[in-house]
Amino acid sequence: MLPSPSMPARAAASARRIDILKSAAAAFRRRGYHGASVGEIADALHMTKGSLYYYFRNKEEILYFCHDYSLDILLDLLGKVEAEGRPPEEKLRRLVVAFVHMIIDELHGTALTMDLQALSPRALRRIIAKRDRFDRGVRRVLQEGMDAGAFAPGDPKLLAFAILGAVNWIPRWFDPRGTASSDEIGQAFADYLLRGLLVNRRGSPGSER
Repeated sequence: MLPSPSMPARAAASARRIDILKSAAAAFRRRGYHGASVGEIADALHMTKGSLYYYFRNKEEILYFCHDYSLDILLDLLGKVEAEGRPPEEKLRRLVVAFVHMIIDELHGTALTMDLQALSPRALRRIIAKRDRFDRGVRRVLQEGMDAGAFAPGDPKLLAFAILGAVNWIPRWFDPRGTASSDEIGQAFADYLLRGLLVNRRGSPGSER
């Protein structure tokens, strides 16, 4: 079946929406949700405000889709990681590295950190539901590792909070002018976090070596 003439247009519109979300995420990160304006977001893309409103109805909808887009990335990866059948320590490493990549290279942590309370109650419930799905997925990987004897016993809920909290803090200190790539930072975070979880040959928490 040949693609319809509208498919390139839809792809272009989708790409433009993502450009707007990235511009918005950068503005929200610099100035906060309430401090950033739609005009500022549009100016960064050499668009008019009117053109931007073709893609999104208002600033709250932009914020909502910043969260929705980044959570969809994480949930898609979570599904793939859980289906791969790898050891739990490899699953957790992949999740941490990908989460760091999303934080740094995609939307600067909007999935879990940015101005949720600015959303309407209905939109807030939807985002929290997706966020909780990812959180529960991380807990499942942690519990799997404990059940397999790879991770030291602990509370998966508290450990998930610690892991996600450590990664969520990255936008507070990350300098895009620095020399470290998102992959290097992700691997370093994964090394550090896994080192505290893995059980060494003597049956106590130890390093990956």
